[in-house]
Amino acid sequence: MLYRGAKVIILDEPTAVLVPQEVNELFDTVRGMQEQGYTFLFISHKLDEVRAIADSVTVIRRGTTVGSADPKTVSSRQLAEMMVGSELPSPETRESTVTDKVVLDVKGLRLLTPDGSRPIIDDVDLVVRSGEVVGIAGVEGNGQTELVETIMGMRKAGGGTITLLDKDLTKLGTLARREAGIGYIPEDRHRHGLLLTQPLWYNRILGYQTRKPTARGIWLDTDGAKKDTERIVADFDVRTPGIDALAAALSGGNQQKLVVGRELSGNPVLLIASHPTRGVDVGAQALIWDEIKHARAAGLAVLLISADLDELIGLSDTIKVMLRGRLVADADPNTVTPEDLGSAMTGAGSTSAAVQETAVVEEGEN
Repeated sequence: MLYRGAKVIILDEPTAVLVPQEVNELFDTVRGMQEQGYTFLFISHKLDEVRAIADSVTVIRRGTTVGSADPKTVSSRQLAEMMVGSELPSPETRESTVTDKVVLDVKGLRLLTPDGSRPIIDDVDLVVRSGEVVGIAGVEGNGQTELVETIMGMRKAGGGTITLLDKDLTKLGTLARREAGIGYIPEDRHRHGLLLTQPLWYNRILGYQTRKPTARGIWLDTDGAKKDTERIVADFDVRTPGIDALAAALSGGNQQKLVVGRELSGNPVLLIASHPTRGVDVGAQALIWDEIKHARAAGLAVLLISADLDELIGLSDTIKVMLRGRLVADADPNTVTPEDLGSAMTGAGSTSAAVQETAVVEEGEN
């Protein structure tokens, strides 16, 4: 944009994939450019960051301006109340519901580049138990997406095993893995979660085309799909004119609530939630957090991948740090800080006792 000579720059969720140290660097750059005469429109759901960088704040709800505020005097709580009419939600989970029942057991998982020259995922061991949320922290591009897609069967593993409740999934396809009990909230809802040009009830069928209530024997059950979509719309507060509305007509937050509702409606034993609240407002964020907490309390195993470190710390029972395709550290969400996680994620290491590095031996080393 700068090369093209732009003087007014729109930053839409620019910190979504940044660790705290990188956010600080970005803000230093923005402030320096302001002094040179550049103007910025900063769009974000991270209210603390809005207050830190903005000179003025405008709050929009349902396409309408509902107020403005001075970031030097307004609090995040007050901004949240302007946005959704309630106080700022928190992802914090207080009581542990972790059991001894192993739901997902990944051993020695490897994924190679298409040419086989190097591993993208290298010897990953991972266990998720019933009632447990295991969080994966990592700067984007370090293998989190590939890990999720390999567990889902969207990529073919180059080694290792994937077991769900003692059933070996390693050689099964994606549909068979979903039928075995995996719910999947994808990183990109437009690419892997929804058909934007189809109505909401049609999107309810995706991934469930062989199971009730959207199938009856070998046939799709459109009446069942429509009835259950109406339930999801009501239970998950999906704001839409009706179930015949196209998915593209919904806001990002309502699209995400539809996806979450669909994936939790199939009675999964494991939920893989990849950036479940990215790009949604604080109201939708609070609802999604609550649904994950309730499902966890009911015994659901959750593998959570998120670039929102507060979300990761608040929801997780344990956190693992991924760097260059390997799980390199474990973190205690009760004591770790976003700064500690950020240091571990970037390979700078952490001096905090809340982060325990995992010994990794490079190939060829003694």
